[in-house]
Amino acid sequence: MRMTTGGVLSLFNGKDGEWDAEVVEAGKRGGILVCQAQTRPLQLPPDLWLLFAPIKKARTDFIVEKAVEMGAARVLPVQTDYTNADRIRGDRLQAHAVEAAEQCGGTFVPDVAALERLSKLIDKWDPARRIMMCDEAEVGQPLNQNSDNGPSAGSVEGPWAILIGPEGGFSPAERSRLRALPFVHVTSLGPRILRADTAAVAALTLWQLQNGDWR
Repeated sequence: MRMTTGGVLSLFNGKDGEWDAEVVEAGKRGGILVCQAQTRPLQLPPDLWLLFAPIKKARTDFIVEKAVEMGAARVLPVQTDYTNADRIRGDRLQAHAVEAAEQCGGTFVPDVAALERLSKLIDKWDPARRIMMCDEAEVGQPLNQNSDNGPSAGSVEGPWAILIGPEGGFSPAERSRLRALPFVHVTSLGPRILRADTAAVAALTLWQLQNGDWR
C-alpha cells in the first residue's frame, strides 16, 4: 500500500502460483499492477482436511491460521454435541486463511467451509476419505497401538481428514457412532489431554510427518 509507480511486489491468487508484478499506476483509491514473470508454481498441499469444533474467537482464528501454515487443503468447522460456540464469521476466518498463506509464503489458500453439524456431515461423508479422529478418551495410549489406529493405519494413499473435538470432548453418542464407522481411525495425541487448538497443531504435525509433504 506504500509502494509507488515502478515498484515490484509478489502476487498469488491460489490458482496460478506466484508472480512478480510491477506497479504501473498508484493512487489513494486504487492502482494497477501488471504481472511480469512467474516466480513460483502453485504449491498444492496434501489432500488433507481439518474438521474442528469452534472455540473462543481468538483460538478459532488460531486454528484456521495454523491449519493453513501446516498444509491443510480444506478447513471445516463442525458443530458437535458439546460445542460451546454456535456461530462463526466465515468471511473473517477466510480472511485469516489468506493472511496466513501470505505470512508463510504459500501459494494456495484453503477454503474455510460454513459451520455444519458433525452428524449431518458424517451422513453424507465419502468413505473413501478416511478420518483420523483425535479422541481424548485415548489419552496415554500409544499413537499406533494396533493396525487400525492412527494416521498410518493401512495404506497412506488417498484423501484423509483430521477430526478435533470440542473443549468438552465428544459426547458418548458421537463417540459410539464414529468408532463404529470403518473409515474412522481413532488415535491418541499423547499422555496429556491437549487444548483443542493445541490438538489441531499436534495432529496436523503427526499426519504430515507420517503421510504428508514433510517426509
